[in-house]
Amino acid sequence: MPWLPALVWVVWLALAAILAIAEMATLDFTLLMLAGGALAGCVVALVFPSMVWLQIIVAVVAAIALLWVLRPTLLQKVRSMPGYRSALSKLVGSTGQAITDITTTEGEVKLAGEVWTARPADGSAIPKGADVEVYRIDGAVAIVFPKNLPLPGGETYWARPE
Repeated sequence: MPWLPALVWVVWLALAAILAIAEMATLDFTLLMLAGGALAGCVVALVFPSMVWLQIIVAVVAAIALLWVLRPTLLQKVRSMPGYRSALSKLVGSTGQAITDITTTEGEVKLAGEVWTARPADGSAIPKGADVEVYRIDGAVAIVFPKNLPLPGGETYWARPE
């Protein structure tokens, strides 16, 4: 198999393609940066096909550099684009169910399949089993109100704070 070292670049290219395709599932730019490292390894493999150790070093260094330099910039650009909503801000307006009594000091709700600590938006207790709507997210606490009641303060849905 003397031809194998000459085709190592194909392995690097395939790895880069697999990582880039997998990035579409995460949309976090991490796998894309690793794919960039694999592409750097591919380039080195084309120039130095028998120096696998150099290919690995270049791939690792390139991936780390991309993760530390390019990824934060890309994430900041995406998150500052108009219309971007984080996963937490998407919870505002969603509905769930109180799994315990919700008071100003304790309570839990189930939102989108996850259990969240909850507090009532207007300070009045919400009974266990009540359908609730998320008014806002305060750290790791969902501020909720009963779904069958109007919003606290008579606000409309679109006037809710983010």
